[in-house]
Order: sequence, then structure tokens, then C-alpha cells
Amino acid sequence: MKNFASIAAALSVAFLSADALAQSKGGIAKRPEDLKYQPLVFNPPKPSDYRHVLPSGVVVYLAPSKELPLVDLVMTFKGGEYLEPADKVGLAGMTASLMRTGGTESLGPAELDEKLDFLATNIAIGAKETTCAATIDCLKANFDESLALLMDMLQRPRFDEAKTKITVDEAIEGMKQRNDDADPILGREWAMAMYGADHFEARQPTEASIRGITRDDMAAFAKRVFNSGNVIVAVSGDFEVKDMLAKLEAAFAAWPKGERMADPPSPTQVLKPGVFHVEKEIPQGKVYIGARSLQRDDPDYFAALVMNEILGGGGFTSRIMKTVRSDEGLAYSAGSRLNAGTWYDGEFRAAFQSKNATVALAIKLIQNEFQKMRTTEVSAEELEVAKKSFIETFPRAFESKPAMLGIFVGDEWTGRDAKYWQTYRDNISKVTAADVKRVANRLLDMDKMAVFVVGDWDTIAPGDPTGRAKMADFFKDQAEHLPLRDPLTMQPMK
Repeated sequence: MKNFASIAAALSVAFLSADALAQSKGGIAKRPEDLKYQPLVFNPPKPSDYRHVLPSGVVVYLAPSKELPLVDLVMTFKGGEYLEPADKVGLAGMTASLMRTGGTESLGPAELDEKLDFLATNIAIGAKETTCAATIDCLKANFDESLALLMDMLQRPRFDEAKTKITVDEAIEGMKQRNDDADPILGREWAMAMYGADHFEARQPTEASIRGITRDDMAAFAKRVFNSGNVIVAVSGDFEVKDMLAKLEAAFAAWPKGERMADPPSPTQVLKPGVFHVEKEIPQGKVYIGARSLQRDDPDYFAALVMNEILGGGGFTSRIMKTVRSDEGLAYSAGSRLNAGTWYDGEFRAAFQSKNATVALAIKLIQNEFQKMRTTEVSAEELEVAKKSFIETFPRAFESKPAMLGIFVGDEWTGRDAKYWQTYRDNISKVTAADVKRVANRLLDMDKMAVFVVGDWDTIAPGDPTGRAKMADFFKDQAEHLPLRDPLTMQPMK
């Protein structure tokens, strides 16, 4: 104890001395708000500094780093779920999964896994709505062998019968749980209303579509999408640029070129405004409110970003969160998101989860916030906070080399203007309160929105006990009750 007291006293003197020294030099501020920082100077990297083209024509982005003896490779292929035939929904995901787990012509599934385990290499192949990807995460010393294994998977997949059966069974078991929670119910009904049930953004795999996928279907999809004429490669980690380019050229040289995939189709669905409800006996109703929004090249894009940040995208500083959660205590989480589409309009939606009895009140409060944004200019403080949130966090987009290369690859596939990132902060800074009000009038018209609710309607409809709001207040009490869908067929159940 005596030694501890002596150490504590010495540390105290040291801290006091350091504080006194700093104060004498005018160093330490008396209050946190008095702290001064040097302005952050950050210039976003240029894609051209990292872009290469192999003799075979494959575009490659390279970002070497000597921090760790690791290599991270990502091959991104254009094409995904939007290429699936209507009766084969689920084909993209199943093909990608079996290309990884189903072995190759020369290696069985178990043998392939053993080789990867021995190399301590992680290889993944996956499919999304508009792209497919194949990745390697490995030690520098094992990269050559890891790349050879990946190329074998991509060019000569086995689609093992036993692994295919397991994948099908797992997919169908997962489907059986589709109605267990409100989230997937709300999500699929929302997507169907936004894009149409026949559009890839909303289509759902069924037992019939999954069981109808054959080995020939997967082989044809793999050959169509996974080819050297339809890929952009990104590599970061411990390597020399010249050596990596030579290795990639050797890997791609013998791979026949295919066609580059066309852009995804635009939806033809026109959103029907109104209240839509799916019955589910749960204590809290889940709600989406919104409509289609705009595209990322729209002149109002940056104003829309700032508008949404103030309205509901900014967490605890946003109006919806303050009103619905902080002031009224109706929801743990409430806010909004704006998704600007690449090839067609994206979507805007506000979302929350509240007790069934207070769902109507929360909707009315959000509706009021929409109206305020449309009729009154936001305050100078709100505008400044929102713009700073984008400007000051901007460098995070490039904080790692894999993330940086991912941006470059995505921009090249989608044809984004090369000046976008160079002018991003300036475009945010230019947004005015008048711009926010204008774009709010464009995007926040409740009469043109849909309100989707999943919950116990008998409790939701009457509204809160204080009588401040009820569901009859919206769209002239014209609510459409949607049937729950069969989890395996996606057909409405009686």
C-alpha cells in the first residue's frame, strides 16, 4: 500500500507538472469546446493511379501494401439475379454457391476444402442482384496456389450432385421460416409494391423454382457470367505490381472471353399510394412509409442526401428520431433512408417499429415531419450539422485499400463520372436550405406514398388511447389488407 501511494503521488506530481507546463505555453484548453484542431486535408485517390489493363484486355486495379504478408483479391463479374429466368429464381445464388462448394472436374468437394484448409486460404464465390464476385484472402506465400484453385473453380466447376442436393434442401428449409418474423414479410411486400412482383428486385425463389434448377442451368449461367470478358479484378496486399500483373495475365490468358452483360432492366411498376397491411399477431407493428426516389445522377441528388440526413438518416440528430423516440418514446429506433438508383429511380422510406396501439400516432408524427420539411426551410444549424456529417466522414470511404478498390471497380461497372469523388464535398457544401425544401417537396408528398404495416390490425386500427391518431386518418380510411403468402410458393394464402 505504501508503494502504491508513493507511485500515485509521483504520477500526480508528474501530471500537474505537465499540465502547468502546457498551461504556461498556452497548450491545454480549459473546456472541451475550446479545443482547436488543424483542418483535415484529404484528397481522394484517383482511379487512374491504380488502374491497369492486361494484354488480354482484363481491367485490373492494384494497391500494394507491405503492412502484412497477406493478399486480398476480388474478381467482380457483371450480372446476377437480374439474369435469372422467371421460373429459375435462385439460379444465380445456387450457381455461385456450388461453384465454391461443389468441387471441380479434377477435385472433389472434400479434397478441395482440404487443400484450402492446408493453405489457410479463404475463397468465396457469391451472387447479388447485379453482380457476382469471387474472392481470395490468403497468405502471400500461398497466393499462386490459391489463385490456381480459384481459376479451376471458375472455369471447370463440378456442381457435385450430393452438394447440390444439400444446397437445395437448405434453401427450402430456409424458405419455411419466411413468415416467422415480420421483417421478411414487410420487405417482400414492400419490394413488390415498389418494383413489381416480376422484377428481379422483388422476385422471390420458391420451392418449385429451386427444385427446377438443373446442373445444365448452373453450367450455362456460370459460363455466361464468369468469363474473362466480363470481369474487373482488384488486388491489395503484399506484392510487387509487375509480378502481380504477370501472374494475372498468365491466369486469364487461356480463359475464353465471353460477352459483357447488359445493364439490368428498369421496373415498369407504378406505385399505388395507400395503406397496406399484413396481419400478424405480434406485440409491435413494423412500418415502412415511402415511394420511389431518384437516380444518383439527378441534379437534386446531393440536396436529397442532405434532406434525408436532417429528416431521418442522421441518427439522434435527425427529426424523426427526436420526435418519435426522444420526445414521444414510441419506438426504440426510427428514421429514414434514401437509396438513389444507378439505372433507374431508387427509393425513399421512413421506418419504425412501435407498439400496435401507437403505430398510427408514430405515422402521424412522421407525416408531420414530412410536411414541415416541405413548408419551412431547415435551420442553419441543422443544415451545417448535416453537411458536416458527410464532409467530415468522407475519408472513411477510402480508409482501407480493399474498400478503395471496391469503389473504383463499382464505379467502372456502373459508369459513374470520374469527377464524382473529387467534387463530392464541394457539391455537399453547395446545398442550401432552399434546395432542401425544394427536394422535400419533390420526394416527401405523403399522398404519393405507400404505408406498409405488419401487425395486429384490431389493435393498430383504433390508434392510441389518447385519441391523437388512428389509421382511419390516412388515405380516407382506405386500407388494403394483403394476405400472408405461402412460404414455399409465395402465393397468397386464404
